[in-house]
Amino acid sequence: MQTTPRTVAAGLELHSHKEPGEPPTPVPGTRRASSGEGPSTQREALMPGLGTFQRAFSRVSQRATGRASEEDPGLLRRSSRFLFRSLRRSKDHRPAVDQGQATAVPGAGPGPEEPSRAIDGVRQQASPREEPEELESEAGKSVADLITEWQLLAAFEQLQRLETRLVAEKASHTFERDPTGFARRAMDVCLHYDALAAEIRAIVRETLGPDGVAADALAELARVVRAEEEAHPGPPADGDFLRTPRRWRQHWEDEVRRSAQERVQRAGAGEAAGEAAEGASGLARLLAELGGLVRRDLQKVRLEVQPAYAAAGFPAWETYLRAYHGAVAQRLQELARDARGCEQLYILLDWAANVYGSPDFLGAPDLTLSTEPLPPLLAPEVWAQLESDYTSFLETKIASCFESILQLEQSRWAAAVDPEVLQGRYHSSLSIDVHMLVAEHVKAAGAISAELEATTLRISARALGLFLPRFEKTFLESEAVSEPHLGAYINACEELRTNLLARFPGAFTELEQPLVAATCIFQKRLLQGLQHNVQPLFRLLCTKAWLTQDTLQPLMDKVVAFAGHLERVAPPRAQETLQEAHRYVVREYLAQALRPRERFRGAERLTSSQKMGLDAQAIGDTFRGLGSEARWLDQAIPCVADILGETYKDDIQRHLEALIGSYPDIRHEHVLAILALRRLGRRRNHRLLQRAQDLLSAGRADTAGGRVLFEEIQVPASVDLLITCI
Repeated sequence: MQTTPRTVAAGLELHSHKEPGEPPTPVPGTRRASSGEGPSTQREALMPGLGTFQRAFSRVSQRATGRASEEDPGLLRRSSRFLFRSLRRSKDHRPAVDQGQATAVPGAGPGPEEPSRAIDGVRQQASPREEPEELESEAGKSVADLITEWQLLAAFEQLQRLETRLVAEKASHTFERDPTGFARRAMDVCLHYDALAAEIRAIVRETLGPDGVAADALAELARVVRAEEEAHPGPPADGDFLRTPRRWRQHWEDEVRRSAQERVQRAGAGEAAGEAAEGASGLARLLAELGGLVRRDLQKVRLEVQPAYAAAGFPAWETYLRAYHGAVAQRLQELARDARGCEQLYILLDWAANVYGSPDFLGAPDLTLSTEPLPPLLAPEVWAQLESDYTSFLETKIASCFESILQLEQSRWAAAVDPEVLQGRYHSSLSIDVHMLVAEHVKAAGAISAELEATTLRISARALGLFLPRFEKTFLESEAVSEPHLGAYINACEELRTNLLARFPGAFTELEQPLVAATCIFQKRLLQGLQHNVQPLFRLLCTKAWLTQDTLQPLMDKVVAFAGHLERVAPPRAQETLQEAHRYVVREYLAQALRPRERFRGAERLTSSQKMGLDAQAIGDTFRGLGSEARWLDQAIPCVADILGETYKDDIQRHLEALIGSYPDIRHEHVLAILALRRLGRRRNHRLLQRAQDLLSAGRADTAGGRVLFEEIQVPASVDLLITCI
């Protein structure tokens, strides 16, 4: 239902009669003429000149216009009707004005009744020969009735005719003997102009209200504004206040802005009170309500209001759009000043960038916010401050999230639950939690601005760099260290290294080394578990019992069991760990052979050589079956076995050359230890040592691709070695 024009009880005629017994209404804000004043002073107060009335009316009109925007619409209309009724009182039915109650120049005191009471004071001084003119249309309706019935153009045309007559009479010097008569009648016209302006503002306020305003009323408003602009194109050359432009278009635009501000400020008023208590959820609801109101209002303007104004060439859409844009900007800046915490700041940034700034904010593809650029919703400095505050809170929040991830992992350790096996691999939610944490915040920041996205990436990378060593230390100091957990965290580090670097190239480059370092530490700890399990079994090798028993098999069984865990580790890291286990077994076997607990002579030495050959084959076959690619380790044990079991002594040099050529990291003391096991003569030992020294000197620069085997084997300086040297 749309609002229809209102009717009033009485029209605005200047000859409306007053009850005979009604006392004159005192004028608030005026001062009485003092009894001590002389006659000349009293006459000056009673008969002001035309210039005095012009200045007085100008001040009154300006104050009345300024107050109209601040008063309640109903009060404004009631006040204007009261003025009209006051103007209709006839001088024939008014009691004589007491000399001591003559009014001074109007405008001294506040109150909506002030203009009409000032006019009453003027009329009480009017000449009895002057008959005021009725402000009525040809149909017999008063201008006041036309205004309140929203027949604005008819009211304006009637006022224009009276204005034209007044200007003509002034030019013909009709009012030379009665200057106050012109001022009185001109003030009547100006007050009606003000009433028209007030009704225009009222129509604007009701346009987007629940009842709305009829399209013909809006078209009437546009026509009367344009008619006034044509009637008063500019200030008159003689400064006549009666023909001064009324600037109704400006009043209309101001009222549109004021109406938009009032409606935007009322949106979410109920949520604002509880926003501090409810935090981000309350702010989100407030912004949702604000967005809904702006969307509904602008849709109504575009679909209903704009067509009504368009016939008169009024830019209603642009005016309403800019008014709402400014009102939303003001409301958002108020909310920004009170925003607290990462969530509230992000909600504001996201709403401004992605909700209000969305092309389909108005809900229809043919409706857009603007055909030309609007000013920023938030001033650049306000936006920058919001982003700065958000990133400060974000640093704390991301650090807190990493702390929560650590606590979650600790709770799993305390529960003594092994990690899951997904797709044949040990799985920990660590990599998923970290990846989702980073991706979520980076995506959210990227939806707002590229700069905020880059800042969030830096914050995330820095926080992850601090988290990794802390997590590593906490885990290794816990009682949850086991092959499954170590395998799961090796997989997690590998996933983070590959996925983060692939998804955010360049942002996490500095984290590659910390992730690789953490992976190596977990691999090392995994190998330490194997070493702890098999180290006692190496002590059974190279003993006389070993010659007749299969002491290697229990050791290899543990190796196979260890390799079963590696099958559930990411292939690159699993292969590295398996090769390291292969190297460890060969190295420890050689260490036992070079420092035997018991010495073999004669047939036992030959038997030990054959046993070493069989063990070397078993070790090689086992690791090849497990998938080890460390083929370079296969010749170490057989070369030493060949030196020990070679019956043709001249061929010992060939075996020694093959050993040194395959393993350049072998040192002089290792050669001494091997020759001490064989116990050759002094000359042969000297010749072999000299040849070995030449080979070692020539191959010292060659590290064989970083392969290390003998360098980590410690040999004792025993008496046998001393004898071999001699």
